[in-house]
Amino acid sequence: MAGNSFGTLLRLTTFGESHGFAIGGVLDGMPSGLKVELDFIQFELDRRKPGQSAITTPRKESDRVEILSGIFEGQTLGTPIGFMMYNEDQHSDDYDALRDVYRPGHADEVWDKKFGIRDHRGGGRSSARETACRVVGGAFAKMLLAKSGVSVQAYVSAVKDIEVPLRYDELNLLTTDDSIVRCPHPETAAQMIACIEDARDSGDSVGGVITCVCKGMPVGWGEPVFDKLHAVMAHAMLSINATQGFELLGGFAATRLNGSANNARAVGVSGGISTGEDLVFRVAFKPVSTIRKKQVARTSGGEAVELEAAGRHDPCVLPRAVPIVEAMAALVLADMQLLQKR
Repeated sequence: MAGNSFGTLLRLTTFGESHGFAIGGVLDGMPSGLKVELDFIQFELDRRKPGQSAITTPRKESDRVEILSGIFEGQTLGTPIGFMMYNEDQHSDDYDALRDVYRPGHADEVWDKKFGIRDHRGGGRSSARETACRVVGGAFAKMLLAKSGVSVQAYVSAVKDIEVPLRYDELNLLTTDDSIVRCPHPETAAQMIACIEDARDSGDSVGGVITCVCKGMPVGWGEPVFDKLHAVMAHAMLSINATQGFELLGGFAATRLNGSANNARAVGVSGGISTGEDLVFRVAFKPVSTIRKKQVARTSGGEAVELEAAGRHDPCVLPRAVPIVEAMAALVLADMQLLQKR
């Protein structure tokens, strides 16, 4: 099956299913001699793991990463870095009723028709459980980028119709993790949490927007014409579960400007190449598809049935998606850095 690897010189391949024995990956192309901070990798995983707050899924996974290869005496060897995490809290019986039922808004039906078989337990490989592997790869990429003074910081900027009223450069992004919703604007964060709690209590879900800020890049990263910096970044973001859109800062708003005004805007990329300024983009996430409200679903035989989902699910994916967005952005930038140095 194609589509399990991402990157050119720095390439991440992931494996595993939501309710399988384990998930993991291989990160190839990481330069040798990088000091590896295992505590930092675990910290990044803890930001993504389930069960971390009252507004996330109650599934409990420790997500303790085990490094299998590629590191010796605390440094990268320049060889493939293998890693894995055991699945510890599967409630597979919750999904027995879904063996022949396609959940609304999920990949169940198309996956079944494409491959002729699917793991119905939590979506199998199509589950966002896989994104934990991306966070590990992204943590290595962040460590590599930090050597050059490049940073990646994302935050929740909107939940449903509740939006942060300030620009990214008017916020203290270092306080993002102080809130369980990962919004660095306390007043807005409180409203977001209340909105998510209302959706959870009514058996529903909500979506929103994550903004990501990339700082410290020099001029020159990006490989035109097909691998422009923002094109690869869009690819990375839209590969994340539940994403619905990608735009550079003010992307669609630029359609309402004259050329004279738009030319004066700083967006961090020009002609697909980094300009040395901050690269800021926004990623739209849909409401989580699995909800407790009754919905009409369809069986593999085409019969309409009423579905009331069991299992444990996030009422809003955004708080746990922040480290995933950062990880994919870091993988893109680290790869672009290595490509520039060829």
